[in-house]
Order: sequence, then C-alpha cells, then structure tokens
Amino acid sequence: MDVLTDLFNGLQQALFEQMVQPLAVWLGQANLLELAYEGTGWLVVGLLQIAVMVVVFGPMQRLWPAEPVRDRHAVRVDILYTLIHRLGLFKLAMFFTLEAWFEQGLGLLRTWGLPTWHLDQVWPGVSDLPLVSFFVYLVALDLVHYWLHRAQHQSQRWWALHSLHHAQRQMTMWSDNRNHLLDDVVTSLILSAVAVLIGVGPGQFVALVAISQLSENLQHANVRLWFGRIGERLWVSPRFHRRHHSIGIGHEFEVQGRKVLGGCNFGVLLPWWDMLFGTADFQLRYDPTGVRDQVEQGRDYGQGFWAQQWQGLLRLMGRA
Repeated sequence: MDVLTDLFNGLQQALFEQMVQPLAVWLGQANLLELAYEGTGWLVVGLLQIAVMVVVFGPMQRLWPAEPVRDRHAVRVDILYTLIHRLGLFKLAMFFTLEAWFEQGLGLLRTWGLPTWHLDQVWPGVSDLPLVSFFVYLVALDLVHYWLHRAQHQSQRWWALHSLHHAQRQMTMWSDNRNHLLDDVVTSLILSAVAVLIGVGPGQFVALVAISQLSENLQHANVRLWFGRIGERLWVSPRFHRRHHSIGIGHEFEVQGRKVLGGCNFGVLLPWWDMLFGTADFQLRYDPTGVRDQVEQGRDYGQGFWAQQWQGLLRLMGRA
C-alpha cells in the first residue's frame, strides 16, 4: 500500500511541477495552485483509469463481446462523457460554481452542532487498520449509493434525467459516465456530503471514487462475463449490471397490468443490498439494453452530447 501511495504521489508531483503549475502561473492563476495540485491528483487517477480501460477492458470487449458493436457514433459520444469526467473537467466546473455553496452548507451544519462522525472509530482499533477502515467506508457509501440509485429510478423527476444513462443501446466500458450533468451534480453533492459527515479522509475518498469508477467501467463493458454463482453475490459483475440496463426490466415493474418505475440490480459495487432489499435478479442473460419508450415509441434521447443534455432538460420540464 505504501509503495502504491508513493508511486501515486510521485506521479501527481511530477505532473503538477512539469505541466499544471507552469500553466496556472502563465494564466495568472497562481492563487489557485493549491486547488490545481488537488486537481492534478484527480487527473492522475483519471489517466490511470483510462489506461486500465484501454489495456485491460478493451481487449476483453473484443474477445468476449455480449453483442456486436453497430453504432460507433454512440460509443464516441460516451467516450466524450468519460473524458469530461476523468480528466477533471466536471470537477473543475463544480469548483467554480458550487464549491463555495457546498462549504457554506457544511459550515451551517457545524453551527447547528452536527459534528463529523468517524464511522471507522465505532469499533475500537478499526481506524488503526487502513484496509479495514477503507472497507468500512466503501460498504457505507455503497449503501447510500444504492438508495440514491433506487431514487433515480422511482422518482419521475429524477428518472427524467437518469433515463439518459439507460438510453444507450450500445453499452460499452465508456458508458458509465453517460449521465445528464444535472444528475451528476446532485449525486456528487450528496455522496460528497455524506463522505464528509461520516469521516472519510481526503485520500480515502479519492481511492474510493477511483475503485468505484473503474469497477463501474467494467460493469458497463460490452463483455459476456459473470463472476460465478458465489462471485455474483460478492461484487457487481457486467452480467448483473447489464440486467439492470435491459429494456423494460432494469427500470420497470409490472403492477396489475401497468408499467411503473422501479427495476432491479441497483447495487453500484455490492449486490448485497439488492439481495437484502429484494431487488436482485441473478438470471444469467445478456439482453438488449435501452429504455422501453425509446424502443417501442421512438422517443428521442438525443444523438450527440448537447442534444442529450437538452432532451434531458425537456423531459424534466415535461416537454419531451
């Protein structure tokens, strides 16, 4: 663990000194060097993630595809979403628009007497064991993410935005970040606030996000892969998550002959919550992906990045 940490810190420092710091000074933004250094860390994480995707997940998609890739344009749009998020552009925009409000909100909670609760200190000695502490926070945040994900599917307003993610008929390793930006803002703020309030350290948070994102890239990959009868119940696999994206299955229930929002397999990393709350579907199938009204009624979810963002806003306002 120390070797990996030192390697990461070395990459962050080198990239900052050689590229980011000179650029910030040249742009007259030397007052933001502390932010720039933090952003460089996220940039290193994103570059490492993309490297793993290209070197490991890419060959897997070519060797064991779940379906043929017919719509290359849709995949290229998803790559754009991935670059916006993994190269730090989304986080940069969040900083300049919402960071101050976020900090003010946390400060207000502090004035109300709500302290940071260090979850890993509930059990004596856990905070002294870095890997155990990390796992505790991973499980806690994954539980929060599970309920957020269910809310995205069961709220008409939220589904108007989140349905963009499900409208991808050609799902690949690039599809994880295909989300409406407003949807990403809401989920990012909630998860970040929870992380602060339960005592997740900055370094832990970066590692948690990095592992979660990389796992989600694999989950969305166009690969015919499952983890076996036991493994499927320990970690979310591409097969398990593809069921969540299956047309009319992952986002709907049938109640007395009518379709209502709901679905199955909401777990982000751990299928435990789906098993516990009755939303797990372990059928070993690889069905086509998409949204029912998109397939049956030809509803437009947009072809390019800006068209998809605009259509999401129209759905949110009930105009599309």
